[in-house]
Amino acid sequence: MASPEFSVHDLPLLGGRVGICPIPGRGGNYGADLERLLRWRPDRVIGLTSDAERRRAGALVLPADLARIGVIYDQVVVTDFGAPDPATSERLIALSRQVREELSLGGRVLAHCFGGCGRSGMTLLRFMVDAGEPAHPALMRLRRARPCAVETNAQLIWATDGVLDHLD
Repeated sequence: MASPEFSVHDLPLLGGRVGICPIPGRGGNYGADLERLLRWRPDRVIGLTSDAERRRAGALVLPADLARIGVIYDQVVVTDFGAPDPATSERLIALSRQVREELSLGGRVLAHCFGGCGRSGMTLLRFMVDAGEPAHPALMRLRRARPCAVETNAQLIWATDGVLDHLD
């Protein structure tokens, strides 16, 4: 049985879908969580966790498990409750361009962090803003799908290029 807290929350973007979830295995059942993640049918998964966090969740094999079935896995490490450093920011902004292209072709892109809230929410919010959505409505739409999305002001500032600078 999948971890009770594991589910993929999703919303449409640019003709495709973006999803947000915690790391598979966080609740103790990596296999069942992975199965639930795969039922969502991602084309790309963006993991914002460190190797240590993946180890703690029992998900060190997640990139290999996804690669085996043709799902792209991007590991972009951001510190828990943090925002990207300059090098990581550049990488995520470049990834945003790729993701927007994939979504415009009907693709499905999933972001996960450890809890499936802050870092993954920050990343998806950035993709939404980069896709042309106004920052505040995008945040509200994302939070309707995942109420805990974007946890800190630093995450909000990064995701919105400073248009929004504090959480309500």
